[in-house]
Amino acid sequence: MAHRNVGGRIAAHAAIVTLLTGANPALASNMPSPSQGQITRNEASMAEHPYAGMWVTEDGHIRQELLPNGRYDEARGSRKSAYRGRYEVRGTHIDYWDDTGFTADGEFVDRDTLHHGGMVFRRR
Repeated sequence: MAHRNVGGRIAAHAAIVTLLTGANPALASNMPSPSQGQITRNEASMAEHPYAGMWVTEDGHIRQELLPNGRYDEARGSRKSAYRGRYEVRGTHIDYWDDTGFTADGEFVDRDTLHHGGMVFRRR
């Protein structure tokens, strides 16, 4: 496979790929990227967990939608999409990474109950 070297960018990119991932850049360049219509490994595993959907506090003030692609969208009161970010579920544990850098976690105590941030959410 031949690449046109534009100002050394191909070689630099290959070196970065090798340093960061330990992967062979020649092999990595043949792998489809998510932008080519492929889902990531994280998206595939998120689609498999049973907790995707809407989770709401008892008073309805906080509504958190866990999307099957590993993203979440949280509304608070009348403020839609107050917080957005990504999440990962491992067993019954959930970790959140807000797009602003805030992190949090929670625990699913059963299929319809989530304890998160000192609050109890129910599946809707």
